[in-house]
Amino acid sequence: MSESVTAEIPVLASQSPRHVAIIMDGNNRWAKAHKLKGVAGHKAGVKAVKAVVETCAREGVEVLTLFAFSSENWRRPAEEVSALMRLFLFALEREVKKLHRNNIRLRIIGDRSAFSPVLQEHMARAEELTRDNTLMTLVIAANYGGHWDITQATRKVAEQVRNGELEPSDISDDLIQQHLSIGDLPMPDLMIRTAGEQRISNFLLWHLAYTEFYFSDVFWPDFLADEMLNALAAYSQRQRRFGQTDDQLAAAKIDNNEQ
Repeated sequence: MSESVTAEIPVLASQSPRHVAIIMDGNNRWAKAHKLKGVAGHKAGVKAVKAVVETCAREGVEVLTLFAFSSENWRRPAEEVSALMRLFLFALEREVKKLHRNNIRLRIIGDRSAFSPVLQEHMARAEELTRDNTLMTLVIAANYGGHWDITQATRKVAEQVRNGELEPSDISDDLIQQHLSIGDLPMPDLMIRTAGEQRISNFLLWHLAYTEFYFSDVFWPDFLADEMLNALAAYSQRQRRFGQTDDQLAAAKIDNNEQ
């Protein structure tokens, strides 16, 4: 059963979050429950990806970020990793044209150097094909880790200081954010994790500072359109404070209504 939260004071969250981030968890457990090999769970998860992309696009979500493969996932059995790479390549070959036809931009974040040259080439082609699309941006995090993201951003800033382009006093939150993988996109409003786990697993560490979390017990292959709508409905009931008090938010709502 998915989580449902009701705010105690009037809702201030928008009906549709601008940016949804999802940790797609439970493929292996789904396969085990169906007495199948783990790879079958990942294949079944593709159906959920399609359903969630379609639902988010229809509901007005501007950015959808999916955690497809973490930097820690290389530790998994070699057979599973190999199957995931084949599935990723298959998706890039078969699904990207559908994204393009539906005006969805694809963006892939993470350290691509560990992937095969063929896979890297397909990533670049997919991004180039869809780069001007405007309905929604689909971000795929592959060989991604939040620590890696912050580290590579910090290195870029350090190089600017070393080259005399910046003073240490010029370094700010905004500057570091500009160098993050998706620093130019809206911060996630809603982060979803499936399969009952309640942790963020090194995903978008910088970006999730004020994000609303939604945890579902449903395994990812079963997280289809209805489950996605449940998550969006739960988000619409959240009271987003951003460090403010209830009184401040109530006053802000009155001001907004009077304008």
